[in-house]
Amino acid sequence: MINEEGGFAPDATKPRLAVIIACWNYADYVGEAIRSVLDQNRSDCELIVVDDGSTDGSWDVIQRYAVSAYRIENCGQRAACSFGVGQTKAPFVLFLDADDWLAPGSLATILAALDDDVAKLQFPLVRTDRNGKVIGDPVPRLNAFRDSSAIAQSVLKNGTYVSPPTSGNVFRRDLCAVLQDATYDRAVDGVLLFAAPFFGEIVSLSVPLGHYRVHDRNDSGLGRPLDALILRREIARFVDRMSHLRRILEPIGKAKELVTADETQFYLERSIYLAIAEGRRVPATTLFRLVRKIWATGNSLGTKSAMAVFLFFTAVLPNRQARRGLAYRLDAGKRSMTGLMRALF
Repeated sequence: MINEEGGFAPDATKPRLAVIIACWNYADYVGEAIRSVLDQNRSDCELIVVDDGSTDGSWDVIQRYAVSAYRIENCGQRAACSFGVGQTKAPFVLFLDADDWLAPGSLATILAALDDDVAKLQFPLVRTDRNGKVIGDPVPRLNAFRDSSAIAQSVLKNGTYVSPPTSGNVFRRDLCAVLQDATYDRAVDGVLLFAAPFFGEIVSLSVPLGHYRVHDRNDSGLGRPLDALILRREIARFVDRMSHLRRILEPIGKAKELVTADETQFYLERSIYLAIAEGRRVPATTLFRLVRKIWATGNSLGTKSAMAVFLFFTAVLPNRQARRGLAYRLDAGKRSMTGLMRALF
């Protein structure tokens, strides 16, 4: 890697929190992300910006600000963020996507909720379009709680739990060490989310503290047409993450309790979406297994019923209608049951 350091860090000898922004060709957005941190004037926080080999002028934008900035050869979000962790000694890290931004006062709220027993803190993000206009309710809908055991059981049983996109999470530094072995993944927030409840407490805040920008370049695929390649990538990455998590759990004797990837709701649901995206019929066995998984969740009866009805219609309707319904469900904007029925029929 070629490192070009520019700027300087805020005057904080022992920052408690490091905000790391990894940027790849987000010249249009990275300035707003940087300002959203600097404008909060927290001496107990430091900001580190890593330009991951951008070719669009992002480095020029970054250099306008007095921050610790590094320019490296392109290596992907996970590796760039891991590089950023190596540049700080802060005990907690927030990976802020370069196209997102934090709300005023968010750092104070976050820091007030952190202590040594916290492995991860999470908060919802307000969804906006590429221009910053709000387009939907905050994601995800979170209750305020502090817990580890219930979340750990959810991971063991379901392979996941309700968690925000990257910018809505703060991780304890020792947890970030698992990134070194996640060479199968270019994203930073995969196995970290799964492993967190086995490292310590999970603190969940119900108030949105940041903004999640939805546009046609989101790595998650939000805002894009239904894409079989993205779905295949998501499934393969999930399988690799589960395998990695199993290795992490072996030393504490929890590996055998972890559900297999192909029996999780995420895997089954994405498998159905993939069949629709590729114009294939949805296997009845896959549909049945998924509905059974959904019915076993702690969601309300209305939520479980609505999801089961949606899956049934997408499985039996002609592919063209099923694709419309699925595209509506995966859209980042505001949705309703009425809108879904219109999309389907």
